[in-house]
Amino acid sequence: MPRASDRPARATLTAIAEEAGVSVATVSKVVNGRPDIGAATRARVERLLVEHGYIARTPGGGGAQAPSVPAINLTFDALHNPNNLVITNGVVRAAEEAEVDVVVGVVPDDPLGAAWVRRVAAAGRLGMILVTSEFTPQQRAHFDKADVPVVLIDPMNVPDESVPSIGATNFAGGMTATEHLLSLGHRRIAMIEGPSDAVCSKARVHGYRAALGSAGITPDPVLIRPGDFTFKSGHLAAQELFALPEPPTAVFAANDAQAFGVIEAARIRGMRVPQDVSVVGFDDNDAASTSAPPLTTVRQPFAAIGRAALQTLLQLAAGKSITSHRVELATQLVVRESTASPPGV
Repeated sequence: MPRASDRPARATLTAIAEEAGVSVATVSKVVNGRPDIGAATRARVERLLVEHGYIARTPGGGGAQAPSVPAINLTFDALHNPNNLVITNGVVRAAEEAEVDVVVGVVPDDPLGAAWVRRVAAAGRLGMILVTSEFTPQQRAHFDKADVPVVLIDPMNVPDESVPSIGATNFAGGMTATEHLLSLGHRRIAMIEGPSDAVCSKARVHGYRAALGSAGITPDPVLIRPGDFTFKSGHLAAQELFALPEPPTAVFAANDAQAFGVIEAARIRGMRVPQDVSVVGFDDNDAASTSAPPLTTVRQPFAAIGRAALQTLLQLAAGKSITSHRVELATQLVVRESTASPPGV
């Protein structure tokens, strides 16, 4: 049997308090399950209690149950988007390495009220990653009051500069897609936008406009059509574009779903892709490489975005400063079989 002197010493509340950067009284409240502690502080202390193997002594001489594994909320606007699965994979993989659990959910019907934030705080979450949703000043105030840090992935609106956000280089991706079509000889290039209030959509359109401008081409308003990131909107916009007296020879869609709608509209009209019209998407989702024809698209690093968001959130939960409140990871053009030189070139 090992001697008592050979056993690791049980961590003291003082040592844990010093490492967590809080008072001994705060650590004691966490150990005793007091509710008047911020969620991020509670999670940070609980994590240290687990790491140090601290077991609280009870009046009966036994030990209290060890604190549960710390967790974060990963919240989406909806779960049907295939890109969300890849983001989730990036977050979960990074969380496994950090020994943190991930609770996946959707934005509630009443996201402006404080009840949502109270539920997150009461669950003792380290914080929340909010994906492709609007983050309002009212929500920000509620989360700040509850001491629950938030990291955004591709927010719909322009967030407060102090709220960390992770995304892709949407402007550069829009430029690269359009420059690819220009390099093939296309000059009449249409653009199908995403939702008008989405920051990422606006950036892709700006990239499209910038590429045309650099080539000395003034964007034709007739060739820029609204969309909402769905197959249906891409299909409808393409029908309108192909019915023009002078239709485009190429279409850049703001996401892959819309690009698939364009390809279907071309098929119904008897047009061949890419012989009669070239099509470029944005995202590089799982269907892009298996569509007919395989889709040329701009790849977003969704898994890396999820990993970066989780790492940023853990830094905030630990009370550490971050180097940048806006991180954009590089996109990459993936050339497949849906683009070619225009007819006669």
